[in-house]
Amino acid sequence: MSSNGTETTVVAKKTKAKKLRPARKQVKPGDVERKETPQTGKEYNIWYNKWAGGDREDSYSNKTKSQTRCNIKRDSGLTRANSTGMKYCCLFFSRGCCPYGWECEYLHTLPDPETALPDSSKDCFARDKFADYRDDMGGVGSFNRQNRTLYVGRIKETGTGLETEEVVRRHFKEFGEIERDDSETGWAVKVLQYRSVAFVTYKSELHAQFAKEAMACQSLDNDEILNVRWATEDPNPVSKVNEKRRLEEMGQAAIREKIDPTVVDAMRTIRALEDGDVLDSSGNLLENDAEDDVEEEEEEEETGRDAKRRKLDTDDDVSTPLPSSLQPLKPAGLLSADTIESLRYFSEIRKRNGTQPPAVPRATVPITVGLDLGDYGSDGED
Repeated sequence: MSSNGTETTVVAKKTKAKKLRPARKQVKPGDVERKETPQTGKEYNIWYNKWAGGDREDSYSNKTKSQTRCNIKRDSGLTRANSTGMKYCCLFFSRGCCPYGWECEYLHTLPDPETALPDSSKDCFARDKFADYRDDMGGVGSFNRQNRTLYVGRIKETGTGLETEEVVRRHFKEFGEIERDDSETGWAVKVLQYRSVAFVTYKSELHAQFAKEAMACQSLDNDEILNVRWATEDPNPVSKVNEKRRLEEMGQAAIREKIDPTVVDAMRTIRALEDGDVLDSSGNLLENDAEDDVEEEEEEEETGRDAKRRKLDTDDDVSTPLPSSLQPLKPAGLLSADTIESLRYFSEIRKRNGTQPPAVPRATVPITVGLDLGDYGSDGED
């Protein structure tokens, strides 16, 4: 056990030392040769980063391979941004040419999808997004659509489509987690065979932003120069529905994290009462079948209670039959039938208990003759 404990301690120390390692300087001043863009026009377009009027001469075929490339495992580390609270990554770090290392004011790590950026209108490098994409789908991107898919052009295919997909995935997975799907390989990496084009979909848009800059003008296994751009929106209706559902679920999850659960339960209950829905004990909405089951159970319970009540009434009628004298009578005289029935009922109970009701003295009624007018008197003697 001592040897195992020692090994565990050593591994822990190595991991901790690697985590706290300062970021290294990727290049030294003067290592990267700066090449000026050849002038092919009279005006330089800063939006498209090229000379206006020189489309033919400034085509992508004139691009040169990047002199540096980022190695996440080797180049990641701590910088001043870890102590100042900066949330944005270094653009030159993603391209593998940051000369500042641990002195850099930006992060030298992959962006964290769990950490929200201070401004949603900026990308992970603090560059402003725009309302529309560029015509060539390059640049920073748009804030009107969350794009997680990259277009990768100018791939040199040396095998089947599956082999090319594996090569593309091996190079792009270094810069973020790739989405899973139900394809043959299980990864959201699609290669258009014989067209030298591939599409890579990441789980997070931040990783797609980082990979776009990191793999621009890079090579895979055949010394090609990649053309990495933003992919256009997938016209497949199923993909649009799935993407819409995913964004709604993300929004709902973000809202739930910010709201008190008791408030959510109260609002759900109020809405259920307004709509006439049925909630279970956990506060979840029951489906129609579940509602029917609950109603059937309630009806069965009510039917059972009615049956028991009728049975008890029947047993009482059989065990203690009322005499004929207590049967309901038609109303007669000044007292109603209910009053007479009650009096007879209490009289029967006293007889069963062996007690007799106290005798009520009968009032003496004077015998009168005639029309009972003598009490009023008369004026005449006769």
